[in-house]
Formats: sequence, C-alpha cells, structure tokens
Amino acid sequence: MPMSIDTLRVGHRYILKNYGETTEFELVRIENEDDYIIRDLNSLEVYNLKVLIEYGKGKDYDLYELEED
Repeated sequence: MPMSIDTLRVGHRYILKNYGETTEFELVRIENEDDYIIRDLNSLEVYNLKVLIEYGKGKDYDLYELEED
C-alpha cells in the first residue's frame, strides 16, 4: 500500500511510481499543505511535486521511502 503524500518529511528520500514512470526524489521543503518542493535524485532538478501527479494517480501509483544505507 502506497504512503500518503501528507506523511512525507523534509530531508527524506522517496520513490514515486505513476503512469509507468519512476522518480526518486528528496523532499526539500514544504511551502504549505499542498505545495511540496522536491529535488530529483538523478537530475538534481528542483521542482514541485504537483508536476509528478498533475494527471492524477494511475493504476500503478506507488510511493514509498528509500531505505538508508
């Protein structure tokens, strides 16, 4: 069962799968209850989490925290 977006914590790393795409990111800051700023761990690009889920949640939607080494 995927995590809720409301349980994300600043500084933690996550994987989001949605509509066949997988994104690994770190939560940089929370602007307000609906505005999460993230950093893509592969490209290091910083953008809003809404970009990843702007078309809704697909059948394959999954969100979970990356394990620390």
